[in-house]
Amino acid sequence: MQTHRRTLLQFVVVGAILMALAIVVPSSAGRAASMAVESTFALTGTDGRVVTDRDFRGHWMIVYFGYTYCPDICPTTLAEITNALSALGPQAAKFQPVFITVDPARDSQRVLAEYLKSFDSRFVGLRGDVGTTQDVARRYHAFFRLRYSGNGQYTVDHSSFIYVFDPDGKFAALLTGDVRADALADRLRSLVR
Repeated sequence: MQTHRRTLLQFVVVGAILMALAIVVPSSAGRAASMAVESTFALTGTDGRVVTDRDFRGHWMIVYFGYTYCPDICPTTLAEITNALSALGPQAAKFQPVFITVDPARDSQRVLAEYLKSFDSRFVGLRGDVGTTQDVARRYHAFFRLRYSGNGQYTVDHSSFIYVFDPDGKFAALLTGDVRADALADRLRSLVR
Protein backbone atom coordinates (compact mmCIF):
# COMPACT_ATOMS: atom_id res chain seq x y z
CA MET A 1 0.00 0.00 0.00
CA GLN A 2 2.84 2.37 0.86
CA THR A 3 4.49 1.71 -2.53
CA HIS A 4 1.17 2.48 -4.25
CA ARG A 5 0.92 5.82 -2.39
CA ARG A 6 4.51 6.69 -3.24
CA THR A 7 3.89 5.91 -6.93
CA LEU A 8 0.70 7.97 -6.89
CA LEU A 9 2.56 10.86 -5.26
CA GLN A 10 5.28 10.63 -7.94
CA PHE A 11 2.64 10.82 -10.67
CA VAL A 12 1.10 13.89 -9.03
CA VAL A 13 4.47 15.63 -8.70
CA VAL A 14 5.55 14.79 -12.25
CA GLY A 15 2.12 15.81 -13.53
CA ALA A 16 2.38 19.17 -11.78
CA ILE A 17 5.82 19.77 -13.28
CA LEU A 18 4.62 18.83 -16.75
CA MET A 19 1.52 20.98 -16.45
CA ALA A 20 3.73 23.90 -15.48
CA LEU A 21 5.73 23.26 -18.64
CA ALA A 22 2.49 23.18 -20.60
CA ILE A 23 1.93 26.87 -19.97
CA VAL A 24 2.79 28.24 -23.36
CA VAL A 25 4.07 31.78 -23.63
CA PRO A 26 3.29 33.29 -27.04
CA SER A 27 6.31 34.69 -28.84
CA SER A 28 6.20 37.73 -31.07
CA ALA A 29 5.54 35.40 -34.00
CA GLY A 30 2.50 33.98 -32.20
CA ARG A 31 4.10 30.57 -31.74
CA ALA A 32 5.14 28.95 -28.50
CA ALA A 33 8.33 30.19 -26.94
CA SER A 34 10.95 27.55 -26.24
CA MET A 35 10.57 25.74 -22.92
CA ALA A 36 13.00 23.58 -20.97
CA VAL A 37 12.11 20.44 -22.93
CA GLU A 38 14.97 19.21 -25.10
CA SER A 39 14.19 17.34 -28.28
CA THR A 40 17.60 15.71 -28.53
CA PHE A 41 18.02 11.94 -28.73
CA ALA A 42 20.07 9.25 -30.46
CA LEU A 43 18.14 5.98 -30.39
CA THR A 44 17.82 2.83 -32.48
CA GLY A 45 15.04 2.49 -35.04
CA THR A 46 13.16 -0.66 -35.91
CA ASP A 47 15.58 -1.22 -38.82
CA GLY A 48 18.60 -1.21 -36.49
CA ARG A 49 19.93 2.17 -37.60
CA VAL A 50 20.69 5.00 -35.19
CA VAL A 51 18.10 7.77 -35.46
CA THR A 52 18.52 11.24 -34.00
CA ASP A 53 16.14 14.14 -33.55
CA ARG A 54 18.08 15.98 -36.27
CA ASP A 55 16.87 13.39 -38.80
CA PHE A 56 13.41 14.98 -38.50
CA ARG A 57 14.37 18.61 -39.02
CA GLY A 58 12.02 20.24 -41.49
CA HIS A 59 9.03 18.38 -40.01
CA TRP A 60 6.91 18.98 -36.95
CA MET A 61 7.83 16.14 -34.61
CA ILE A 62 5.13 14.51 -32.45
CA VAL A 63 6.73 12.41 -29.69
CA TYR A 64 5.05 9.94 -27.35
CA PHE A 65 6.72 7.76 -24.69
CA GLY A 66 5.09 4.41 -23.96
CA TYR A 67 5.48 0.66 -24.37
CA THR A 68 3.98 -2.06 -26.51
CA TYR A 69 2.65 -4.15 -23.60
CA CYS A 70 0.63 -1.16 -22.33
CA PRO A 71 -2.94 -2.42 -21.97
CA ASP A 72 -4.86 0.75 -22.84
CA ILE A 73 -3.31 4.22 -22.58
CA CYS A 74 -0.58 3.81 -25.22
CA PRO A 75 -2.66 2.16 -27.94
CA THR A 76 -5.47 4.65 -27.37
CA THR A 77 -3.13 7.65 -27.60
CA LEU A 78 -1.37 6.30 -30.71
CA ALA A 79 -4.78 5.69 -32.30
CA GLU A 80 -5.82 9.28 -31.56
CA ILE A 81 -2.57 10.57 -33.12
CA THR A 82 -3.23 8.33 -36.14
CA ASN A 83 -6.78 9.68 -36.46
CA ALA A 84 -5.60 13.27 -36.04
CA LEU A 85 -3.07 12.84 -38.84
CA SER A 86 -5.78 11.34 -41.02
CA ALA A 87 -8.01 14.34 -40.28
CA LEU A 88 -5.23 16.69 -41.36
CA GLY A 89 -5.24 15.28 -44.88
CA PRO A 90 -2.34 16.62 -46.97
CA GLN A 91 -1.15 18.75 -44.02
CA ALA A 92 -0.18 15.52 -42.22
CA ALA A 93 2.93 15.35 -44.41
CA LYS A 94 4.35 18.18 -42.29
CA PHE A 95 4.37 15.96 -39.18
CA GLN A 96 6.58 13.11 -38.05
CA PRO A 97 5.10 10.92 -35.30
CA VAL A 98 7.67 9.21 -33.06
CA PHE A 99 7.07 6.49 -30.47
CA ILE A 100 9.85 6.00 -27.89
CA THR A 101 9.60 2.89 -25.78
CA VAL A 102 10.18 3.04 -22.03
CA ASP A 103 10.40 -0.77 -21.92
CA PRO A 104 13.50 -1.66 -23.95
CA ALA A 105 13.81 -5.08 -22.27
CA ARG A 106 10.63 -6.33 -23.98
CA ASP A 107 10.29 -3.91 -26.88
CA SER A 108 12.86 -5.22 -29.33
CA GLN A 109 13.16 -3.74 -32.81
CA ARG A 110 10.95 -6.53 -34.16
CA VAL A 111 8.29 -6.09 -31.44
CA LEU A 112 8.20 -2.31 -32.02
CA ALA A 113 7.91 -2.71 -35.79
CA GLU A 114 5.07 -5.20 -35.47
CA TYR A 115 3.23 -3.08 -32.89
CA LEU A 116 3.38 0.10 -34.95
CA LYS A 117 1.78 -1.62 -37.96
CA SER A 118 -1.55 -0.97 -36.19
CA PHE A 119 -1.09 2.80 -36.42
CA ASP A 120 -0.20 5.49 -38.95
CA SER A 121 2.50 4.19 -41.30
CA ARG A 122 4.60 7.32 -40.67
CA PHE A 123 5.25 6.33 -37.03
CA VAL A 124 8.90 5.76 -36.26
CA GLY A 125 9.56 3.40 -33.35
CA LEU A 126 12.69 4.05 -31.30
CA ARG A 127 14.46 2.30 -28.44
CA GLY A 128 17.65 2.55 -26.44
CA ASP A 129 19.26 0.69 -23.60
CA VAL A 130 17.96 1.39 -20.09
CA GLY A 131 20.44 4.20 -19.37
CA THR A 132 19.85 5.95 -22.68
CA THR A 133 16.08 5.65 -22.28
CA GLN A 134 16.26 7.19 -18.80
CA ASP A 135 18.44 10.03 -20.11
CA VAL A 136 16.10 10.85 -23.00
CA ALA A 137 13.04 10.67 -20.73
CA ARG A 138 14.74 13.01 -18.23
CA ARG A 139 15.37 15.61 -20.95
CA TYR A 140 11.72 15.41 -21.97
CA HIS A 141 10.56 15.45 -18.34
CA ALA A 142 8.81 12.14 -19.00
CA PHE A 143 8.27 9.78 -16.06
CA PHE A 144 8.39 5.99 -16.12
CA ARG A 145 8.93 3.28 -13.55
CA LEU A 146 8.71 -0.51 -13.63
CA ARG A 147 6.15 -2.00 -11.25
CA TYR A 148 6.72 -5.69 -10.52
CA SER A 149 3.76 -7.93 -9.81
CA GLY A 150 5.60 -11.20 -9.08
CA ASN A 151 6.98 -14.10 -11.12
CA GLY A 152 9.14 -11.63 -13.05
CA GLN A 153 6.05 -9.92 -14.48
CA TYR A 154 5.79 -6.14 -14.54
CA THR A 155 3.95 -3.18 -15.94
CA VAL A 156 5.39 0.26 -16.57
CA ASP A 157 3.90 3.28 -14.87
CA HIS A 158 4.51 6.26 -17.14
CA SER A 159 3.40 9.79 -17.85
CA SER A 160 1.17 10.20 -20.87
CA PHE A 161 1.95 13.37 -22.77
CA ILE A 162 2.32 14.25 -26.42
CA TYR A 163 5.30 16.48 -27.13
CA VAL A 164 5.31 18.62 -30.27
CA PHE A 165 8.46 20.23 -31.69
CA ASP A 166 8.67 22.66 -34.57
CA PRO A 167 10.70 21.98 -37.75
CA ASP A 168 13.79 23.52 -36.10
CA GLY A 169 13.52 21.12 -33.14
CA LYS A 170 12.21 23.70 -30.68
CA PHE A 171 9.54 22.72 -28.16
CA ALA A 172 6.14 23.94 -29.36
CA ALA A 173 3.44 22.22 -27.26
CA LEU A 174 2.74 19.69 -24.55
CA LEU A 175 -0.62 17.94 -24.75
CA THR A 176 -2.18 15.35 -22.48
CA GLY A 177 -2.26 11.84 -23.88
CA ASP A 178 -6.04 11.69 -23.51
CA VAL A 179 -6.63 14.40 -26.13
CA ARG A 180 -9.22 13.40 -28.72
CA ALA A 181 -8.21 13.19 -32.38
CA ASP A 182 -10.33 16.16 -33.49
CA ALA A 183 -8.91 18.43 -30.77
CA LEU A 184 -5.38 17.23 -31.54
CA ALA A 185 -5.86 17.89 -35.27
CA ASP A 186 -7.11 21.41 -34.48
CA ARG A 187 -4.11 22.05 -32.22
CA LEU A 188 -1.66 20.81 -34.84
CA ARG A 189 -3.31 22.97 -37.52
CA SER A 190 -2.98 26.01 -35.27
CA LEU A 191 0.73 25.34 -34.74
CA VAL A 192 1.61 25.24 -38.44
CA ARG A 193 -0.20 28.49 -39.29
